[in-house]
Amino acid sequence: MKAWKYLIGFLFLASVSVWLAAFSAYDRNLHLVACDVGQGDAILAVYGDIQILTDGGPGNSVLTCLQKYMPFWDREIELVVLTHPQEDHYYGLVEVFKRYKVDTFLTNDFSPSTQGLKALESAVGGAMARVVKPESGTRLRLGMIYLDMVHPEQGVFSNDLNDISIVTILSLGNFEAILTGDIGPKAAAQILAKTPLKDVDYIKVPHHGSKNGLTHEFLEAVRPEIAVISVGSRNSYGHPHQEVLEMLENSGVKVLRTDEEGDVEVVSDGKKWWLEK
Repeated sequence: MKAWKYLIGFLFLASVSVWLAAFSAYDRNLHLVACDVGQGDAILAVYGDIQILTDGGPGNSVLTCLQKYMPFWDREIELVVLTHPQEDHYYGLVEVFKRYKVDTFLTNDFSPSTQGLKALESAVGGAMARVVKPESGTRLRLGMIYLDMVHPEQGVFSNDLNDISIVTILSLGNFEAILTGDIGPKAAAQILAKTPLKDVDYIKVPHHGSKNGLTHEFLEAVRPEIAVISVGSRNSYGHPHQEVLEMLENSGVKVLRTDEEGDVEVVSDGKKWWLEK
């Protein structure tokens, strides 16, 4: 009889511990994580039980990031954004769609011309996610998070996939982060010509810090406090380029790089932001 009492007591305490962990796992802050996925992009935004994943990196390292920053019982991602169909941005999403329930997939039209893109198309179909095409000026709301699309215009095509990268501004309260994909000078100029950008707190530096990404004009328009560069250690492209690092330094912007820091987690309560160590 005593053994049963001990067993019941143990199960009760274990159950209470699980539920306490569940309630304590969520806070009222936005966590914006540049996942360390090597030479690629994967940006995870978490607010309470809502997640937005922008890109998935070149391999499956994104899964480690999701496991680290999402509670183990949460197998649902509310929104996945693919900025553009290049392998260093889409490949990790194949396994994401296989392992998680994804509610909505925001993506440009792409032709599944490679085995990787065919695998992604199949995974998206199997997940039965709602597919949404971007349109400049559209605003999505997920809980308290807003996502404003600033590029590209619907129906615009380019031979350079970088220049049709989906660019979004993610915000909570007064905190704003601009996520730029791999846009280059041409796309940056198009954005500035049609969109009255204002100061942001955070910029995901375009194209892994390539000199063919961020421009002085774009940086002056958004005037961020922190710049995050998602880049692989000792990559063959020489990213980030010195010109971009000097541009950011001369503008007084704090720079953090995934090749030096690993995951870069910025937290905001909607009023101020800070780095999570």
